[in-house]
Amino acid sequence: MKFNYLVVFAVGSLNFFSFQDAVADETTQSPKVSNEKKKHKFTNRLINEKSPYLLQHAHNPVDWYPWGEEAFEVAKKTQKPILLSVGYSTCHWCHVMERESFEDEEIAKIMNEHFICVKLDREERPDVDKIYMTAVQALVGSGGWPLNVFLTPDLKPFFGGTYFPPKAAPGRASWPDLCLNIAKVWKEKREGVIQDANNIADKLGEFANEGKGEGGVVGAEDFKKALVQLKSEYDSAYGGWGQSPKFPRPSQPIFLLQLGTRLQDQDAIDQVTYTCRKMANGGMYDQLGGGFCRYSVDEKWLVPHFEKMLYDNAQLVNLYLDAYLVSGEKFHANVVRDILRYILRDMTHPDGGFYSAEDADSEGKEGKFYCWTKEELEKILSDKEMGVVIKHYGITRSGNFEDHSDPDPIKDQNVLSVVDEDLNFQEILLLQTAKKKMSDVRDTRVRPGLDDKILTSWNGLMLGAIARASAVLGDDSYLEAAEKNLSFLRENMWDTENKRLYHRWRDGARDDAQIFDTHAYLLSGIVELYGVTLKTEYLEFAMQIADRMIDGFYDDKAGGFYQSTGAKDLIIRLKEDYDGAEPSGNSVAVLALLKLAAITGKESYREVADKSLSYFSGRMKSMALAVPYMLSAADFASREPNRVVIAGSASSPKAKELIRAVHSVYQPHKVILGTNGPIEEFAKSLADGDKENVEAFLCKGKHCELPTADSSKLQALLLKKE
Repeated sequence: MKFNYLVVFAVGSLNFFSFQDAVADETTQSPKVSNEKKKHKFTNRLINEKSPYLLQHAHNPVDWYPWGEEAFEVAKKTQKPILLSVGYSTCHWCHVMERESFEDEEIAKIMNEHFICVKLDREERPDVDKIYMTAVQALVGSGGWPLNVFLTPDLKPFFGGTYFPPKAAPGRASWPDLCLNIAKVWKEKREGVIQDANNIADKLGEFANEGKGEGGVVGAEDFKKALVQLKSEYDSAYGGWGQSPKFPRPSQPIFLLQLGTRLQDQDAIDQVTYTCRKMANGGMYDQLGGGFCRYSVDEKWLVPHFEKMLYDNAQLVNLYLDAYLVSGEKFHANVVRDILRYILRDMTHPDGGFYSAEDADSEGKEGKFYCWTKEELEKILSDKEMGVVIKHYGITRSGNFEDHSDPDPIKDQNVLSVVDEDLNFQEILLLQTAKKKMSDVRDTRVRPGLDDKILTSWNGLMLGAIARASAVLGDDSYLEAAEKNLSFLRENMWDTENKRLYHRWRDGARDDAQIFDTHAYLLSGIVELYGVTLKTEYLEFAMQIADRMIDGFYDDKAGGFYQSTGAKDLIIRLKEDYDGAEPSGNSVAVLALLKLAAITGKESYREVADKSLSYFSGRMKSMALAVPYMLSAADFASREPNRVVIAGSASSPKAKELIRAVHSVYQPHKVILGTNGPIEEFAKSLADGDKENVEAFLCKGKHCELPTADSSKLQALLLKKE
């Protein structure tokens, strides 16, 4: 991509550096204490926003605008470029940059004089974030948060990067120098900059859609090739894929387990189950409170950035359920219970919505809530308890963690990770009492900040996961939480009259953004909930969401879904397919539509899914590592799914028993449906009118096995049919 003026300026003058060089990333940290000291001196427009991230910057001396028409109009009127800074409330390097630059009055003066400064919460507007992240990735080869992009007044990007320090270092531009040089280039060579920006905008869609729309079908050889690719980066020492930093990225092991099981590849299965054990024993997992942190900075899963995200934990529930069903090891089931204990205790609104995230630090120190010095533990534990804790968690006097981004870090901190699982019965009892004492002390500490906004998309992920867990683990409290969550979302996020689904809710207010992922993730969650309850109202709601999603975002000419409806504040529309920390909306939508088509018999859903799979087939054939969730959908589409039809009263104890039996078999290639509501016609014909006589039919196409009310026999039939 041609970038005449700014590349010369950046490389020749300031040594522009990449995301990896700066170590900027998706990690998290809450706002520093220094922010509190200045809040009465400065207040900007962000004070009127709902986003916790924007509110964190409301007392910066920077004259921030929220993303919107007011900022755009001022930029056009003054002909100043827009400085768009994107992040999220639990982003570690976002807050480092805030502390170093955005709270500095002299740096703020430079920003205010030369730019219209705009702050954006990427979790509220993922569609906007995606456009400018794609631009930066195209220009410098990588990206991350904080994302800082310079735009023309008509919103076209001409320069960007991630974290910039306040003072220049070898190979690194300083933020104030960068701003001054950008302003100089804008003043002296504006025509050329605008020309570059126009060129970038023109090429952006082409770059984002490279390799898409080629058409074709993903076949057996493609799946085998994908299996080889996915296994190729496996770390046999510590589990996981690739080196440090290590992200769980659940869509990859979930697909690897799915394909490995179908193709009887024991190495693939072992890779996943071993990785699950290593992750749950590592410091990335909260050994006392449950739940996973965002990622590990090392290859051993030992030291995390301590933020916890709802979307990670939702996906990991599904991964550990799969690992449990395949391996039969209760270890994996217990991890699921522990994750959900955390979610229901710390991340749930009283009315049922799930909060977004928890910060990495408290009292201005990363990990302070979670870590321990040996001296602290010696004060609260008996000698015998201390001995077991040292053995089990590897506690040392010098510790294993220090926050190198903090100019004054706490010393000798220990992240809890399991280094020795081989405990005898007496040691297990001592460990239990020790953990209780440690938890009680930890509960007196200042908790990390909570991002309490409720996102429909991430709630959809957790809705499906917790509904499924209720059936697999036989815990009705999970089902109660799932149904309460959907009730919250229907009441607060769904406009029944206008058939509109909203993205964010906080403090009684919702936004007006129309985001594709919101629809795709929620649709997936409702389909899962229907498969546990067989309630007609849930199936009908799923179809409403599916229809709205197709009407608003589907490209009926080429296939695939756009990330947004084409709002006027977007310079292009993109179709996302990368299954990264979150699966792409396209991947999730396709699989959900395939399942919905199998349940309802509505061919239009299948046609949309098939056309979308064809659109992304080139990616799946050549870049399996980028699209594992999409490959899961393609695998589901590759053959007729098993349909388990529960005939009779879905609310009866026998029906619940049969439903649980079906969910307790690892077989991703199935759907469960009742005989009432908008289901496919063949299933309706299986109802005999006697609701008390509950039986299960296992069907493929128009053929069904003889009905059975025996759970064990039904499970045996399912295993045989895969």
